[in-house]
Amino acid sequence: MDIPTAHTLPVPGATLYYEIRGSGPLVLLVPGGNGDAGLFDGVAELLADRYTVVSYDRRGFSRSPCDGEPQRRVDLDAEDAALLLAHLATDPAHVLGSSSGAIVALELLARYPGRIRTLVAHEPPLTSLLPDGARWLAFFDEVYETDRREGAPAAMAKFTAGVGMRAQPSPPADLPPELAARMARIQQNMRLWMAQELRGFPGHEIDPEALRPAADRLVLGVGADSRDTMPARPNAELARRLGLHVVEFPGDHVGYLTSPAEFAERLAKVLH
Repeated sequence: MDIPTAHTLPVPGATLYYEIRGSGPLVLLVPGGNGDAGLFDGVAELLADRYTVVSYDRRGFSRSPCDGEPQRRVDLDAEDAALLLAHLATDPAHVLGSSSGAIVALELLARYPGRIRTLVAHEPPLTSLLPDGARWLAFFDEVYETDRREGAPAAMAKFTAGVGMRAQPSPPADLPPELAARMARIQQNMRLWMAQELRGFPGHEIDPEALRPAADRLVLGVGADSRDTMPARPNAELARRLGLHVVEFPGDHVGYLTSPAEFAERLAKVLH
């Protein structure tokens, strides 16, 4: 197993924690709503024999503290990713973003196309691309209110059922210390995601025309087991507008967690 090295990078308003594994062309992994680099550990380890794999905690999450109160904005996250790429490499890099991280990745491609060699956006839940987007934003408001009234477990149950995702099983009580620490971080991260990202990121306006000049470097991924769920629909719409094909990845919305070996192999095949 390739042991990652841990680093930090000061950026305006925050300090980013990131990990590096392997050697070869650079691949940056942008995590979704839980914001934690550890979510990609399985995939990162499997890619490290071919790539330099960088995973990081998005600002405000886990080990990437903000200077003040966290501000969850897509443009800030995209700037952070661009600064991280500029710090790590002079050549364009591969980028994978999943869920909220895919929204960040698309904004990164629109703003900083020169930094990108291949960008894989895996199931970005962009309601702004959907004809029934307002209904979904109203639903996310309901999830937020459920969290305020009944707590995170009830809110997450409502969220996963509503968007068509399968609930993930609870982790065992006797986790190894490293995994227990990650779970503690993720549980804390849920508070920030629920408060600032759940309702803000999906409605972010991505202009497909801003992506068109770099469409030959864009891969729109959906899970083989989640093609009919809400998070997969925006990529289908974006593919239609840009004249692209949706690319199927193993597993569902979190296939990188549930099927890391198959997901890593599929990812390696689509990186140019």
